[in-house]
Amino acid sequence: MAGTFDFSVLLQSADPNVLAAFEQAIQLAPDIRLNRINPLRFAAEHELDPAKTIAGFLYATQQGIFELSWNVVCPTCGGVLHAAVSLTDINQGRYTCALCASDCEPSLDETVEVTFTVDPRVRTIQAHEPEALPLWQYMRQCFWSSGSDLPDDLEPFVSDAVLEVFEIGPGASVERSVRLESGAAVLFDPVTHRARFLQIDGSASAGSQRIEIKIEDTGPAEPLSASSGVVDLSVTNRTQHRVLPILWTVGPALKQIVSGRVPVLTASRLMSSQSFRDLFGSKVLDVNQRFKITRLSFLFIDLKESTQLYEDVGDLAAYDFVRAYFLLVQEIVTLQGGAVVKTIGDAVMATFLSPVQCVTAALAMKNGLRDLNAQRGGRPQAVRIGVHSGPCLAVLMNDRQDYFGQTVNIASRLQGVSSDRILMTRAVADDDDVRAYLKRCSLELEGFRERLRGIDAEFPLFAIRT
Repeated sequence: MAGTFDFSVLLQSADPNVLAAFEQAIQLAPDIRLNRINPLRFAAEHELDPAKTIAGFLYATQQGIFELSWNVVCPTCGGVLHAAVSLTDINQGRYTCALCASDCEPSLDETVEVTFTVDPRVRTIQAHEPEALPLWQYMRQCFWSSGSDLPDDLEPFVSDAVLEVFEIGPGASVERSVRLESGAAVLFDPVTHRARFLQIDGSASAGSQRIEIKIEDTGPAEPLSASSGVVDLSVTNRTQHRVLPILWTVGPALKQIVSGRVPVLTASRLMSSQSFRDLFGSKVLDVNQRFKITRLSFLFIDLKESTQLYEDVGDLAAYDFVRAYFLLVQEIVTLQGGAVVKTIGDAVMATFLSPVQCVTAALAMKNGLRDLNAQRGGRPQAVRIGVHSGPCLAVLMNDRQDYFGQTVNIASRLQGVSSDRILMTRAVADDDDVRAYLKRCSLELEGFRERLRGIDAEFPLFAIRT
């Protein structure tokens, strides 16, 4: 059942084309398309700008149209190991995927995705009551992630890899006769995330075989063995809720099913969105959490000799210039898909997903500042810019989401020695997209070595010749 919502209240903050797509989807899309929506896929299907689409989902979530979910995803099979309404509800330990018997450590740019589901007050869908979903729809909508490249109708797609399926109520048992061939199989329940592996040897069984499996919320799950042939399989549900175990053949068919992927909105990308920082940035992490990001790009920019600026033109004119400078930096960061993390005096720290976004923003800032200088006349005001990319930790510092680690330190040190240049590290200069962008702009890099404060050895650096 669809409710009503006046999307016009969002027109001042969100893109009208995105809002029109939301309204159409809520009115006409099948239920499955409104559960765990992948914003990047939604943007592609509706020919929308991805950044504006992400921002639209955030503004709509703030208004209660969608619910946001942070999902820890197994990198091997694409299954959702844990879904949380807040990143604070995700622990920093390892999650185990029972289906593929592998461990997963939450990483904000690799294993934590963000999805959106329509709020039940706007429209009720089947996934709002997952315990009532049919088996294959439960597997499709509640187990596999938004990055799994799977059809809406899952059952015929997976038939080659499935030996048997069960739907078992609390405390009940079901018995089936199943023919097992040499190799391996796994009985996996997507509700409890419990699994039992079966190793089947090639010798045919001389008599009848019986295997009993109990599905419980906790406890050990040792592998079982059997011989090729017919097995009487008894599965008992020892939990207080319905379970939906599926007996899979472990082999090429299952591997092909779980290997298909599409791009997703990662937690790292969302947290590098200015809209997200403006709307939710102070609520995303707990003070004791430190999540890994394998790669994020940082830009630091600072006004050079800003104290002298106040001496030269006076407080009022200097304030107006600095205010225009901050607005310029903020606008360029947002335009390039990044986010301003914080300001430190006249310095700005910003994050981007990729090095080329950093470099593009840095050049735009230099050009924009040149225009500001021309507008006010007088002595040109220079800026120092440093760009670096690498691993870091997402943390909560001073009641705001921030970043910590050597990558951040190096980027900050670069800005300190840049002296009216755009400086970058080898991690940025060697990036293929950066090289291609500089070539298109007919720009070259000048390499040198510099000792950075707090780093023992001289550091290889590169400056853009402008």
